[in-house]
Amino acid sequence: MNRYAIPLLLAAAGLSACATGTGDAGPPPLNALSRYVLQVEPGVDRIALAVHEDGLSGNQQAALGALAGRFARERAEVIRIEAPAGNDPVAARAAWTAREVLTGLGVPAERVVVLAYDAPNPRAPVLAGFETLRAHVPNCAAVAGGAQLSYSNQPTADFGCAVTANLAAQIANPRDIVAPRDLDAPDMGRRAKVFDTYRAGQPTAAPQETLVDGRVSQAVD
Repeated sequence: MNRYAIPLLLAAAGLSACATGTGDAGPPPLNALSRYVLQVEPGVDRIALAVHEDGLSGNQQAALGALAGRFARERAEVIRIEAPAGNDPVAARAAWTAREVLTGLGVPAERVVVLAYDAPNPRAPVLAGFETLRAHVPNCAAVAGGAQLSYSNQPTADFGCAVTANLAAQIANPRDIVAPRDLDAPDMGRRAKVFDTYRAGQPTAAPQETLVDGRVSQAVD
């Protein structure tokens, strides 16, 4: 080996050690978005329906109605109805009846799927539910080193945690974190009305209220 090779290798190893040091996590974040971002956690909203010879009870139909309401608010993809495997006709009828109840409540038929699951008993309950998302709220109190004095001019370990936690706790639908909502269809009738008014040379703005003695004429005293 070249007699200059060993000192060069040792010098490179020393530089590598200085570069990593104790900071195995990499360089500090440039801003809050680099460390704390809104995240979601998956879950399941599911109900169990006991299988009866005479079909679904009133309470079970009411539970399906509440499930359909939560499904609409959650904006989930599909509702899965799972019947116990075993080819039991009563359980199969209960599963398909549950599907009819949901579609009758306004859930699109293509968004209600009937499946089978492995159960210890062919008369095990019929399961109906959908996948949910919950916003992850970081525990800022557990972040170490947030209040330590530092002269590095770098953001502290908890910088941005409180903002992210507040947003996660207040967001109405966590699916908005994953993707934005679709835009509603434009009001083509209103748009055509404005264009017709413009082409006729008339003002397109809404009429303004007149002021009487410096007051709005229709204001309530």
